[in-house]
Amino acid sequence: MGLDRIDYTKGIPDRLRAIDRFLEKYPQYVGRFVMVQAGVVSRVHVPAYRRLNEEVDGLVQDINWKYQQDHWKPIVYLKEHLAPEVLLALNRIANICMVTSLHDGMNLVAKEFVSSRFDEDGVLILSPYTGAARELGTALLVNPYATDEMAEAIRTALEMPAAERKKRMRAMRMVVRENNVYNWAASIISEMAKLA
Repeated sequence: MGLDRIDYTKGIPDRLRAIDRFLEKYPQYVGRFVMVQAGVVSRVHVPAYRRLNEEVDGLVQDINWKYQQDHWKPIVYLKEHLAPEVLLALNRIANICMVTSLHDGMNLVAKEFVSSRFDEDGVLILSPYTGAARELGTALLVNPYATDEMAEAIRTALEMPAAERKKRMRAMRMVVRENNVYNWAASIISEMAKLA
């Protein structure tokens, strides 16, 4: 699963190419693996964003055409604003969440995935270029520019033993629980007090 605003910093085309490479390298997952990519299209009046949207649309169509079988296709692309309960449901049913930004801020999507997993299952694949990577060290860190590396991370996540998935998720949930808004605000006030 990927939940992103359709923005050039999110690495969505690179992620889609990694899905293509994954299915190419591991054909046993054809018919069994589905990537749900949800995202709100933004800034389409800006030519660069319009080109990005066209590129993402084209990649989804090409990959689905290449691998589809009967009623199965590898990528389900939801280009719409989704209600919070739908986003929560996607977080809960996904085996993997991919946050593969090329350069970005905190990436709260990663933390939302972790906090939604009270079953302590699921695997987070995370770009080291996200702010969340500094905190969520038990995620699978992957270079979003490296297609083969991302394809391998998908395979690793799918084949990871349940005990390891739970251990990693439990550690990330603890970090998210401890680094909440109250602790964040307290640390800012403490730093400001030092400057006074």
